[in-house]
Amino acid sequence: MAREDPLSIGGVIGDVLNPFTSSVSLTISINNRAISNGYELRPSHVVNRPRVTVGGEDLRTFYTLVLVDADAPSPSNPVLREYLHWMVTDIPATTNASFGREVVVYESPQPSAGIHRLVFVLFQQLGRDTVISPELRHNFNSRNFAENNNLTPVAAAYVNCQRERGCGGRRY
Repeated sequence: MAREDPLSIGGVIGDVLNPFTSSVSLTISINNRAISNGYELRPSHVVNRPRVTVGGEDLRTFYTLVLVDADAPSPSNPVLREYLHWMVTDIPATTNASFGREVVVYESPQPSAGIHRLVFVLFQQLGRDTVISPELRHNFNSRNFAENNNLTPVAAAYVNCQRERGCGGRRY
């Protein structure tokens, strides 16, 4: 029996992306620790932008990385879905996001209610300087953004993030 795709299980396929075939490696490190799909984080873990390394074979191939909160402002009422926390364009293959152009400055996720899916999507660009930056962070749409900029999803990953423990909550 085939193993179910973690992006489908986590609802990333459907809520953020259409089904696609991953074709480029994507490594996300937070606080010098490589993370995998469904990893549990707190806002204190994502104060600083993660290190994101992309695979591929040719330095003349460029990628765009987006980081969105698929559940803003809350999973039960995601009216700001998708909230754009970060965007880097023109990342050459075989390098990391620091070699690209940060067009939407990293904003640390601060979920206040529920568990939020923070989704990293890597898109292949047609060429360098071919991506138009969005004007707004809230109600970003990865599908429309990709279509408008001729981008193809080649990798994605997600983590779960919820507010720090002991910060309020139910009182009995």
